[in-house]
This record gives sequence, C-alpha cells and structure tokens, in this order.
Amino acid sequence: MRVLLATDTTSNKRQRGIPRRALHICLEIGVPIVLLAAWFISSQRSSNPFFPPLAEILNRFHELWLFDHLHSDVVPSMSNLVLGFAIAVLLGVIGGVLLALMRPIAWLADPLIHFWRAVPPVALVPIFVATLGYGNETRLVSIVVAAVFPTLIATVDGLRSVDSGLRDVGRAYNLTFSERLLVVNLPAASPMIMAGVQISLQSAFVVMIASEMMGTSTGIGAMTLLAQQSYASADMWAGILLLGTIGYAANALFEMARARILSWYFKAQKQGAAS
Repeated sequence: MRVLLATDTTSNKRQRGIPRRALHICLEIGVPIVLLAAWFISSQRSSNPFFPPLAEILNRFHELWLFDHLHSDVVPSMSNLVLGFAIAVLLGVIGGVLLALMRPIAWLADPLIHFWRAVPPVALVPIFVATLGYGNETRLVSIVVAAVFPTLIATVDGLRSVDSGLRDVGRAYNLTFSERLLVVNLPAASPMIMAGVQISLQSAFVVMIASEMMGTSTGIGAMTLLAQQSYASADMWAGILLLGTIGYAANALFEMARARILSWYFKAQKQGAAS
C-alpha cells in the first residue's frame, strides 16, 4: 500500500513538473515575441529620428550584421569573448584550487583579490588601454582580467565549503590526493563554481563591449558607438538589438550546459525534496 502511495505521489509530481517546464519555456519564448510585437506596432508611425520604426531597424540589422560587418566586426568580437572567457575560467579554477589548498598564500592574496574584485570591470578598461595601447590584445586582456575574479573566488569558497563527511569518505576509500580533488572535492564544489562562471560570462560580455568603445574602430561595440555619434539611430538600435540577442543566446547556452554538467546535483535535490 505504501509503495502504491509513493508511486502515485511521484507520478503526480512528474505530471505537475511537466506543465511548469512547458510554462517556463513558453514564457521565455513568448515574452520577447510579445515585446517585439508591441515595439513594432507602436513604432510604425514614429517620426522621431532617435526612435525609428522597428521595421527600419530590422532592415538595417539585416544589412549590417548579416552581411556588411559580419566578418569585420561580429566575428572578432565573438572570438575575443569566447577566448577571453575560456582563459578566465581556466585561470580562475586553477588559481582557486591553489589558493584553497595553500592557506598561507590565500591569506596573503585575499586582500588583493577582493580589492580588484571590488573595482567595476569597466573601470579597468582605460588602465589597459593606457598601458597596452589600442590593440586586440588589450581587449582580450581586459576580458580575461574582468572575468577571472568571479570564478576564482567561487572556486575557493566552493572548495572550502565541501562537507567534511565527503572528505572523510575519500580518505576511507584510500583515495590519493589528486583523486580526492578530482572525484570528491571539485564535483562537490561545482555548483558554486558554476555560479561564479556565470558571473564571469556576464562580466566578459560587458567588458567586451566597453573595450571596443574605447579607441578602436572594429567590433560590435565600436560600430554601435560610431552609429550613435553619427546620429544613425537605426544603425545604433540595430547594434543594441544584436548585443541583446548575443547576450540572451549566451546565457541560454550556458544554462543548457550548466543543466547538463550539474544534472546529478539537480537530481539529488529533487530526491531529497521528495523524501
């Protein structure tokens, strides 16, 4: 009897979970469509030069970003974003592991790390421009430095907060130090690490735009700023629309990767809630 009741309860929870997921997906897709439709209708008869009709903006979006400036501006921006983000995550995880394992070094490095973390990422861009010049390397370094700290701090905090019971299990199975790190500690800290990685992605995206707006003529940010300075409002809004689309897509891809990487964690949470 208890088994039947437990089975019914589980099936009811699954049935309730499916509509919730469907509603979540519909909202994620539907809300942007509704907002764009409202924008399209409300701007059809707009004569304001700073707020052109959405149809004109979409036409310039098609001409600029899908053809004219795809290889000269979009590809370099995306390359810097992906490469800078990847380097920042790699350095952040490695540095976080070292600081979590070497407490004396962490005590010395903590004030410096938290000082630089408190500085807004965009404020660092002029420093790199002044020291490194107006090159692609400057933009890449700016992205890496801005994005490394959230992952670094999340890795340190995640490893330090691993449950002592899990550490004891690793010792009970006579695992080596590297095995405990890779099999026990890092997986246990991965939810917190992934939260830091998501913040790093957001910082990398913001600094990518800011670094392109300072003393350079290539990139999505530079072209959007140039359009604003030239009073080409449709081109400016097309650039903003592209940046919003890239940011939304990057976050969606990250959420998909996070759900797959941490699938075991979410399953454990559901099982714990069910029990």
